[in-house]
Amino acid sequence: MKARNLLVGLLFLGIWSSCKKDPEVGDSYAYNPEPYNLVLPNNLGWSSFPIPADNPLTNAGVALGEKLFFDPILSANNTQSCASCHQISNSFADSNKFSIGAFGQVGNRAAMPLFNLAWTDKYNLTGHRYFWDGGANDLERQALGPILNPVEMANTSLFDVVARLQNHAEYPSLFRKAFGSDSVTSVKLAKALAQYERTLISSNSNWDKAERRQRLRTQSEINGMVIFSTEKGDCFHCHGNLSSPYFTDFGFHNNGLMANPKDSGLFRITGRPEDFGKMKTPSLRNLSFTGPYMHDGRFKTLMEVIEFYNSGTQNSPTVDPMISKSFPHGGLNLTPPEKIDLLNFLLSLNDSSFVVNK
Repeated sequence: MKARNLLVGLLFLGIWSSCKKDPEVGDSYAYNPEPYNLVLPNNLGWSSFPIPADNPLTNAGVALGEKLFFDPILSANNTQSCASCHQISNSFADSNKFSIGAFGQVGNRAAMPLFNLAWTDKYNLTGHRYFWDGGANDLERQALGPILNPVEMANTSLFDVVARLQNHAEYPSLFRKAFGSDSVTSVKLAKALAQYERTLISSNSNWDKAERRQRLRTQSEINGMVIFSTEKGDCFHCHGNLSSPYFTDFGFHNNGLMANPKDSGLFRITGRPEDFGKMKTPSLRNLSFTGPYMHDGRFKTLMEVIEFYNSGTQNSPTVDPMISKSFPHGGLNLTPPEKIDLLNFLLSLNDSSFVVNK
């Protein structure tokens, strides 16, 4: 009898177990902290970058951040996503001189490209790291900036954005999978977007292939590289020497543009007179895709940029010493062949594989 009762009990337990839903097994939205396999470049000069302990890269977190990045739900009128101004085909920059906001507002700066951002946290040790004027000190805060900007995504409050995501049919489940809870918060939103942005790594240009001995540089590229890395061109002071693969010093400089009193750059953040007109040094990678150039998009072509440094820089009280030392003649005075060589070197920094939607 006892054996029969035990058999019946086991049978009932088996039936009950098969009917009971286990939230950790077979649930595609169950919390899944599986680490994201971030593959860093193995070229000479590349290094790892710091990842915040409270925001590790996970498959679910990166996937959520990518979905959010391309979703217009983050804008006040559901018309504009992060990708509207940071387009893959433009190396996550904008082809417009000034980006256009959710309600048609025209900004006063060109959208910066988004790649290799995470190394900023390693090489810029100040509290001013992201945006042209250094207005955000980490990727998480940078991710939220455009969402609240009245000229960009035009939300008046993060509460409105969080409410839209919380009431969405799928997002609460995706937040649970990434962060362990259906509750959507602005902190989790920032973390997801930052996770995705940390995975945007560009490292497969012709310059990288030459570094890996996968191709030979042309003579013009070699000539341009010499101009770039010596006092002849002075590019390396702000964009890094050839042992650094990032082609930026991650800092801020007044590069000799005629400063706009309405856009004071780093001065807007620090209030220090010596920072007036200083803007973040962009990477020189992927220049064929990221034009127009400068923070205000004033130059349409790379040759215009080269000509500016060659003969068009303007003096001012805060201009960088690397620029001011060329005054009074006001430039590099490169010959036409030298300008072509420098251009060909810069074009070798294009990573065509990065701008393909995978």
